[in-house]
Amino acid sequence: MKTHNQKAWFFVLPVLLLVAFNALIPMMTVVNYSVQETFGNNVFFYEGLRWFQELLNSDRFHAALGRQFLFTGIILAIEVPLGILIALSMPRQGAWVPVCLVTMALPMLIPWNVVGAMWNIFTLPDIGLLGYLMNHTLGITYDMTQDPLAAWITIVTMDVWHWTSLVVLLSYAGLVSIPDAYYQAAKIDGASNWSVFRYIQLPKMKQVLTIAILLRFMDSFNIYTEPFVLTGGGPGNSTTLLSIDLVKIALGQFDLGPAAAMSLIYFAITLLVSWLFYTLMTKDDGK
Repeated sequence: MKTHNQKAWFFVLPVLLLVAFNALIPMMTVVNYSVQETFGNNVFFYEGLRWFQELLNSDRFHAALGRQFLFTGIILAIEVPLGILIALSMPRQGAWVPVCLVTMALPMLIPWNVVGAMWNIFTLPDIGLLGYLMNHTLGITYDMTQDPLAAWITIVTMDVWHWTSLVVLLSYAGLVSIPDAYYQAAKIDGASNWSVFRYIQLPKMKQVLTIAILLRFMDSFNIYTEPFVLTGGGPGNSTTLLSIDLVKIALGQFDLGPAAAMSLIYFAITLLVSWLFYTLMTKDDGK
């Protein structure tokens, strides 16, 4: 009878401990807070599903969630096509390849809070380079601190500048992995550039684009640092995304129960949408 050596499982143990301390234990703490109320002194009162019911019936929560979906939708609609377009225009060989790759990677190397601070200073109406140019040189009224539309344009532009590079690099990796034989066959058949993209490049990029869209959805849907540093959720509540509203409830109002319940709903929505998208994108892979 063959004896199986199970010692290799010891190599998995550090990972399990890491996941437990960094994910499971904090998650259980949040679940515990979501069904209780506390007034300090480590005294808790059981509330059941009260916080979930109040949140799901709250106009404030619905408004913040709507702004979050709107922001994520705009980001994906801009960054994915733009990233693919830039990747298609980049050279496949030669000295310019590393230059382009490094240039594309530079925005992602900047810390998130620094990005928000940079764009805040850059767009201020009187002292910012862009703000001064728009208001005093071009004569276009632009003030993100007072105009909700200007604030939205600013946070969207900032995110596009910061994260389109991720889509570019992943798309480029998919493009360079396509064998030259496909292009040679397309050239012999007299295929147009659009046909090459539609029937060769796009299908071959499906896997990397799935990863890119998933990463950009999860990041943009959970974004907090950049827009908070840039606008603080203002003017008014026009750019108060769900993540910003969550922090306001947890730290500003110190309502730990509602904040924990919102965290779980937030997590469930992110997980559900990601799972649905991945399932739809990969349902035909086994055929």
